[in-house]
Amino acid sequence: MRVIAGQCQPLPRSDVRRIHKPMDTTDEKSQRVRAFMEALPHCRALGLEMTEIGGGQAVMRMPYNPALVGDPATGVVAGGAVSALMDSCGGAAVMCHPKAVASTATLDLRIDYMRAATPGQAITTRAVCHHITRSVAFVRAEAFDDDASTPVAVANGAFTVEMQS
Repeated sequence: MRVIAGQCQPLPRSDVRRIHKPMDTTDEKSQRVRAFMEALPHCRALGLEMTEIGGGQAVMRMPYNPALVGDPATGVVAGGAVSALMDSCGGAAVMCHPKAVASTATLDLRIDYMRAATPGQAITTRAVCHHITRSVAFVRAEAFDDDASTPVAVANGAFTVEMQS
């Protein structure tokens, strides 16, 4: 996010890519995190797909599903499904952080909904674990549909950290 004339605005996609390193999705740790996330019952129920993982970053996609619609009159996906996507993606980013996190749990997650997701379109979340201490990891996440220039939601979270022995 950047502030212009007192208003927060999302970083353009090109800026986000320049700030973060490319993800290495081939390492063993990333593959374990991917398998763990894909085995979680709520991730399976929502149809969540891990598309990128590694180096403290994760990208997850939730295909449009009429069963997840919160308002049948508009076809917009329920906010709870979006929050579950963002929370899961944030946890995956923490678990694949280079400091070798063994497990995590959400302590706090603030989600700001910017607009309704476009009915019929998948929602994708990119989460980055940008700082980690001995006991807490800090994550930023952005959810978007086909219009990646305007986020559906942005989130900041704190997650527990359990280091591997």
